[in-house]
Amino acid sequence: MTFFRNNYTAKLIVAALAVFSSSCSDDYLEEMTYGEISPAEMTSPGNVDRAIIAAYSTLNGQYDASSSAFNSPASNWSFGDVVSDDAYKGGGGTGDQNNIHLLEIFNVNPTIIDVERKWVALFEGVKRTNEAMRLLQSSEEYNPTLKESRMGELYFLRGHYYFELKKIYNTIPYIDETAATVNDYAVSHTQFTSEQLWDKIEENFTKAYERLPESQEQVGRPNKMTAKAYLAKTYIFQKQWRDALEAANEVINSNKYSLLPHFRDVFLPENDNSSEIIFAVQHSVLDGAPDNYNGSIGDRLSAPGGPFYSQYGFHRPSQNLINAYKTNANGMPVLDNVNLAGTDFVDPRLDHTVGRPGIPYLDLGVLYEANWARDLSTYGPFAPKKRIVSANSPYQTDTWPYISALNYYIIRYADLLLWKAEALVELDDLEGARAVVNQVRGRARDSRYVMNLAGTAPAANYKIETYSATWADKVSAREAVRTERRLELAMEGHRFFDLVRWGVAAETINNYLAVEKTRRTHLTNANFTEGTHEYLPVPQKYFDVLESMK
Repeated sequence: MTFFRNNYTAKLIVAALAVFSSSCSDDYLEEMTYGEISPAEMTSPGNVDRAIIAAYSTLNGQYDASSSAFNSPASNWSFGDVVSDDAYKGGGGTGDQNNIHLLEIFNVNPTIIDVERKWVALFEGVKRTNEAMRLLQSSEEYNPTLKESRMGELYFLRGHYYFELKKIYNTIPYIDETAATVNDYAVSHTQFTSEQLWDKIEENFTKAYERLPESQEQVGRPNKMTAKAYLAKTYIFQKQWRDALEAANEVINSNKYSLLPHFRDVFLPENDNSSEIIFAVQHSVLDGAPDNYNGSIGDRLSAPGGPFYSQYGFHRPSQNLINAYKTNANGMPVLDNVNLAGTDFVDPRLDHTVGRPGIPYLDLGVLYEANWARDLSTYGPFAPKKRIVSANSPYQTDTWPYISALNYYIIRYADLLLWKAEALVELDDLEGARAVVNQVRGRARDSRYVMNLAGTAPAANYKIETYSATWADKVSAREAVRTERRLELAMEGHRFFDLVRWGVAAETINNYLAVEKTRRTHLTNANFTEGTHEYLPVPQKYFDVLESMK
C-alpha cells in the first residue's frame, strides 16, 4: 500500500488510538480508561508521545469508529458556509442530511446531530489534551527541554479546541488539566462570562507562545509564530484592534510566511505545508488507517459528481456568492447581486473557487457541466472547486469514502494579512489597510488564470485590479476589507463567523434570504433571528448527562 502525505501525525495516530481506543465516546463526560496499559506505564516517554498525538488526532473532526465526521467537520463547511450567504447544503434535496438543512434555514434545536457531534468532537479534543498534559507533567523520564515544547503544543491545541467551541456555541464549560475524574468534567456552561472565556483562550495561546520553539522539525506541529497568529485571531474576535495589529505584525516581521505566487497553488495537496500555511489540520490517505479516517473525512460529502467523482453534491456555492465575484471595467467589485452574465467581468478567483458550467474543471481536461450537480432544480448548477483535489492526483482516493489528503487550513497567511487590514481600518490607518488589501488582490491579479481547454485564452472575462484611489472614509474602507475577506476565503468555512463578529449577521443573512428565496425554493422557510441564531445551542445531551449525575 502506498502512503500519500508528508505528514508525521498520520503515522502515529493509529498507534495512539490503539492506546486511547476506549476514550472515543459519544459524550465527552464519559470516563476515559487506558485499555491494556497500566497507569504506571502511561508516563513512559513513548506513551506520553502517543497521548499527545491522540490530542492532535481529533483536529479533523473524526473521533470514533463512525464515518460521520461530516457532522463535525474541521472545515466548518456546514457551520460557517451553509448557514451564511456563501453556500447551500446541497445533496439529494432537503431530506438528505435534513439536520444540515435545519441549520441552513435556522430551524435549530439542541438535539440536531451536528450540534451534538461538533460539541463532542471538540470536547474530545479538550479531554485528550488535558489527559496528555497530566501524563506529560507526571513523566519523570521525558526529556526536560522537549517537555517544555510539547507543553506548548498542548496549550496551543487546547486553545484551538476552546476557540472553536466559543465561536460556535458562545457559552461553554471550561475544564483544564486538573480534571481527574468524570465528575470534574460535569461543570456548568455558564460558570464563566464571555470575557472570562476569552481570557482563558488567550492564556492558552500565550502559554503556547512562551514555550514553543521558533521552528519545528516535523510539519503539523505549531511553532512560536503559529501561536502568535492564533493570538491575533483571538484579539480580532474581541475587537482588540491594537493587540491584534501588534500580534499580526510580529508574525509578518518574522518572515516565516508569505503568499504563494499563484492562488490555485495554495490548494494543491503537494503544497499544503507551504509558506502560506500558518496552521493546518494534517490529512493523509492510504496510510493504513481504517477507511482513510486520517484524510479529509469531514468533507467527504463535497464530491461534485460528474464523470470523475461520486455525486454526493453537498456544499454548493450560492448564486449570491457567484454574483459577488463580478467586477467592473476597472477590475473593482460590483456587489449588485444581479445574476452574473457570460459577458461580465469577473474576479479570477471565482473559477478557482467554484465549478461553473462551461469552465474547465481543475486539470481534468473537461468543461464542468450543470448536469454534474445533484438535484440541479433545488440547488442550482454550481459546485465546490477550491478544496476539491483533482481525480488525477495520487492524493485523491477513487474508492469510498472518496476523500483526499488536502489539509484543512485553519490559518493561512492571506487570512492574517486581512486581519491586519481590518485592525488598521478600525485604528484609522486607511492607507495602511489599503496597502495590505492590495497585497492580496495583487496576488489574485498576477496569478495564473483558468484557461480554456485549448490553453490559448482565459476561460472567462477576468478583470481584477488593486485599489488605486484613496478610500474615502472608514465605512468604505471597512466594506472593502470585508469584501476582500469574502472573495479570498470563500468556501473555507469562515464567512458566517465573520458576519457574527462584525455584528451584521442578521442584516446580511436576512437581506440575502429575501433575494435568494426567489431563486431557491428550499430556503422558503428560512429566517434569521437576531440575538438567537448567531450561535448554536448547547446540546441537549449535555444537560441530560449533567442531570443524570446529580
